[in-house]
Amino acid sequence: MRVVLINPKFRLPIDTRTSPHLALAYLGAVSERRGDDVRVYDADVEDQPLQEFLHEFRPHLVGITTNTPQVKQAWRTAAAIKQEMDIPIVLGGPHVSVMSEELDYESLRQPQVDLIVRGEGEGPWIEISNIVDSFLRDQGLGDARQTTEVITTKAGDWRDQGSTPRSNDFSRSLMAPELDLFREVKSVSYKTGDGELHRNPDGPVIADLDSLPWPAYHLFKMDRYTNLQPATDAVPGERSFSIMTSRGCPYRCTFCSQSIMPIKWRARSSENVIEEWRHLVRDLGALEIGVLDDSANIRRPRLMQLADMLIANQLNHVPWIFVNGIRANLADMELLVKMKQAGLKRTAFGVETGDEQMIIKIDKHVDHNTIRQAFKNAKAAGIETIGFFIIGLPGDTRASMQKTIDFAIELDPMIANFSMMTPYPGTIVYEQVKRDGRFLVTDWEDYVFFDTKARYEMGDLTAELMEEMYRKAYRQFYWRPKYVMRTMQRKDFWLNFGRNLRLAWRTVIPRKEKTELRQAMMGAV
Repeated sequence: MRVVLINPKFRLPIDTRTSPHLALAYLGAVSERRGDDVRVYDADVEDQPLQEFLHEFRPHLVGITTNTPQVKQAWRTAAAIKQEMDIPIVLGGPHVSVMSEELDYESLRQPQVDLIVRGEGEGPWIEISNIVDSFLRDQGLGDARQTTEVITTKAGDWRDQGSTPRSNDFSRSLMAPELDLFREVKSVSYKTGDGELHRNPDGPVIADLDSLPWPAYHLFKMDRYTNLQPATDAVPGERSFSIMTSRGCPYRCTFCSQSIMPIKWRARSSENVIEEWRHLVRDLGALEIGVLDDSANIRRPRLMQLADMLIANQLNHVPWIFVNGIRANLADMELLVKMKQAGLKRTAFGVETGDEQMIIKIDKHVDHNTIRQAFKNAKAAGIETIGFFIIGLPGDTRASMQKTIDFAIELDPMIANFSMMTPYPGTIVYEQVKRDGRFLVTDWEDYVFFDTKARYEMGDLTAELMEEMYRKAYRQFYWRPKYVMRTMQRKDFWLNFGRNLRLAWRTVIPRKEKTELRQAMMGAV
């Protein structure tokens, strides 16, 4: 059976990284293991029009990933596909997994969407694939994994090449209510042909992560991507890879969109991780590796063992990064020194706020002294640091946001990543804003990252104040003479100078000032 996995175009207001989508890489791998012919269409890097690609590949099944600011583009992509061929379309990702807001049903109400996979996708995706494959064979089309070529047209008819037409409505026949083929598939919501919406119970998470195949990076056009952190490193994108060593997060911070995903933390064995790590380094020529775990250091002995094995297998010459960070309360000196010896170049820590009361309100379960010590430990071990900070948490004031800026300066990470609080659906903050504040955005596409716009107001926390303090945070942290001098000594800064200048322009300078600057420059010409 021919399967296509799609990452819709993701509109970002700044020139940020573009990386192969790890979830699609896993779905591609399990589909290939099933025996399918798989293609990935990543609209962020593709130059072939979607319609041309579809008629060239002629898929039987389409999976589209989506987060909140992507979801409307996912709908548009699905509509474009249905205009060309009537094949089943499945949406997955964090946005459509939010049942508390019925966001699975929101997407199913789009006429072009047939099924939703909630949460971890590999298991339900394979079950869906098996059902579609069996349906094709039951229609007399043989083994769809090997022989079937479904011809589709804008009129919607599909047939086995060389035979007479079998149906004029493939996906509607598949979704017929009298068949109800997907009623037993856990963690799936779907729409039958009569328009009825169905939501099956959640299934179990994958307990044995070692059972998953490695991500199928060969399905991606690797030379079209950036490296993991292009603002700081100059590494060819095709030599930059991500790896997942654990899934889940036992913490439930009020602001975090990961809170809608499985809470159960599970880890791959160190042996399994090392096998993939060796593959990335020796077979694919990795020059850097990014660990994308949400909570990588939950079990300290596991990380110590992994570090020892990286050293023993002589894989520690390739630098690696904790892209999403590690827990500050579990980052002791011995562990960090060992990971540095194993090749760890950089790690992030989620600081969020510099206010003592605010850090309690957001359920971070860590105090500022612990965070201070984690940064000191990392720097003493020779590890570069990134700090994640949030401007505009519910309850923030001018004073508390200034404390966050001051704390960032005190910690002095190599990179301070300030973000304006975005209340994503499914988070506790989203519920707080619904109850006590007001949203300033009504379009999911306005939830895009790094847009320098406030998304909500609550009490005395106005949009004007949030946006002012957000710009001030970047200016006050990055325009320090000490920081500027230190940064200018980094070779990678000059290699990425153009990108960094564009980022600073779009992030720090307000729209009004940008307009005035452009007018002044035009007048000077």
